[in-house]
Amino acid sequence: MQASEARPQTDLFHRLHSGPDPLILVNAWDAASARIVERAGAKAIGTTSAGMAWALGYADGERMPVSDLLAACARICRVARVPVTVDIERGFGRDTQAVCDVVRALIDMGVAGVNIEDGTLPGTRQLAPSEILCERIGALRQLDARFFINARTDTYFVANDDPTARYEDTPRRARLYASAGADGIFVPGMASLEEIAGVAGAVTLPVNVYAGHTKAPAIDVLAGAGARRISLGCGPLQAALGLLGRIAAEAFDNGNFRTMSTEMLPAGEINALFPSTP
Repeated sequence: MQASEARPQTDLFHRLHSGPDPLILVNAWDAASARIVERAGAKAIGTTSAGMAWALGYADGERMPVSDLLAACARICRVARVPVTVDIERGFGRDTQAVCDVVRALIDMGVAGVNIEDGTLPGTRQLAPSEILCERIGALRQLDARFFINARTDTYFVANDDPTARYEDTPRRARLYASAGADGIFVPGMASLEEIAGVAGAVTLPVNVYAGHTKAPAIDVLAGAGARRISLGCGPLQAALGLLGRIAAEAFDNGNFRTMSTEMLPAGEINALFPSTP
């Protein structure tokens, strides 16, 4: 996908949030995983920040250099034929201008949208004030009126002894982020169907839920609760790494390659996923 194709892809990405079925994102971490997911039927590609960091040899949490993030995204955009949205965590920048510089680079390479989170204050486990993300969303909206901004709130990822207060803070933050210019709200960690339905009914933005864990309900159940976007996050890479571990253990411990032989894709099929010219 080239930057010149970004506008129709961005418009399509918006429409995917308002169809009869929720948008399913089986998140990718590199060009190969993006094409595999696309071949399986993905209508859009979402990146996983954790998966991308791990694949590049870094821990999650904005520890990889932003240059590595952008280079990985450029490779995905080069091969993707569907809209691409990038998880930028808190923005990969110390201030709003630095975050805008990162997002401008993504827009220029043809990315249709981003996830950006409130998260925790650096060096603490305290949820960041909503004003910080509101400022960043407002600045990003000025870059491009149609660019899809999915505002993630980590209300369910920080310790809270008052579940009611945590639940009530979620739609409050969502409404603030909507007023700042967000197009969607992402609430990872919110697993109760009743709470998903409550948040979906309390905000005007399409609600994105996380299903990259072992006890995630089926898609139709999440959709019935009001989810309009369902992300698998780093779950697919975690599963792939688990499979790699079994293949390695089988070779080292049992002296055979049965698991690898059963699961491997033919090299010709993989080669066919990519353009024949650079």
